[in-house]
Amino acid sequence: MDDTPMAVTGWRCATCGAEVPVATPLSFRCPNATATDRYHVLQIVSGPRVDPPERQANTFVTDDQNLAWAAFAESHGMARARRNELIEELDAAIRDVDGASFVATPFARSDVLSDELGMSARGGIWVKDETGGVGGSQKARFLFSILLHLRAAQELGLLADRPPLAIASCGNAALAAATLAKAAEWPLDVYVPTWMGDGLGDRLDELGARVHRSERRNDDPAGDPAMLRFRDAIAEGAVPFTVQGPENALCLDGGRTLGWEVCEQAAAAGIAQIDRVFIQVGGGAFAAAVGGAMNDVCGRVPLFAVQAEGCAPFERAWRRSKGIERPAENWAQIMTVWDGPSSLADGILDDETYDWIGVLEAVRSSGGRPVIATEDQVREAHALTHRAGFEASPTGTAGLAGILAARTEIGDDEQIVVVMSGVTR
Repeated sequence: MDDTPMAVTGWRCATCGAEVPVATPLSFRCPNATATDRYHVLQIVSGPRVDPPERQANTFVTDDQNLAWAAFAESHGMARARRNELIEELDAAIRDVDGASFVATPFARSDVLSDELGMSARGGIWVKDETGGVGGSQKARFLFSILLHLRAAQELGLLADRPPLAIASCGNAALAAATLAKAAEWPLDVYVPTWMGDGLGDRLDELGARVHRSERRNDDPAGDPAMLRFRDAIAEGAVPFTVQGPENALCLDGGRTLGWEVCEQAAAAGIAQIDRVFIQVGGGAFAAAVGGAMNDVCGRVPLFAVQAEGCAPFERAWRRSKGIERPAENWAQIMTVWDGPSSLADGILDDETYDWIGVLEAVRSSGGRPVIATEDQVREAHALTHRAGFEASPTGTAGLAGILAARTEIGDDEQIVVVMSGVTR
């Protein structure tokens, strides 16, 4: 094993406090979670981020010492050199499929957005542009840490075969999953709603994914039918290859790389302090991972969790949780299904914010708050983003809609960060 320290030491459930050693293979869910009690989520237990000696081309190589999958592999004797080789092998295969790889994505001040929103020359809107990343969004970062854990477990003799991967998604997460699965030559089942467009289905077919349109059954409980069918597949032995922390906590591992990159890039740009970061919230893993990572490295950065007025289960949970010190113990009462989600930003229409505990902790600890964008602001943000030269979808520009909604409280000299997280298709 290497002498270099590993930051991650294990996992702990936010609900019941169960602890899982970092050496545990396939540590996807809390051991106390069951089919009838899903209100558990493992969270990473880690010391301070280890400063990388230098930035490498691949962001996962750069932050090897800070990632849970790498700590797992190291605990079983896989040296850093081999871990880096494994990353590079998979990254090369992904590049062959998608044309992109896990390099640091662009971060810069948008003069157009800053001017349009009336920011001063001392302040501005800083954009982290994920549209050119693997799969055209940030989702692949979350899934790559799961894939690396699986490949390491396989190589270490801790995973005998390749059970199918499974995901419930009809957008960027599905495309990211299909891209990574094809590169790794691993079977993937994608569970989608009946209304998914044919264009996305065609692309998933091209990538070799098995697509299952999920109709609601008479005996289904409340919730997304695609998620219910996904959970059926997991019960039958599939691997949760998903961006929901309660289903697979390993996704939160790789998602943190985006927040770390922002902090490094902001410092390199001479930004002494980021005043606010706006992140759109669907399932919530995006905001939970990035908000937590930025607080750890940049210092206290207020996180503004953005939802559309047509689907805002997190904002409702935020209000319900006021005054409750341990909200995870009241999960079923605080986070409930949103009836009839609707918005042009259809990628954040999760009727539950699955990772609401992590988002809540990041918002509370940073001094931020939820933001609800009107549908007019969702549309305005999308149009404005394209005028600024970013090819992002309405979902990918929803963070900017949150800035529009909160603009009256933002000082003209503030440094504001937003992530463009999904390419126009």
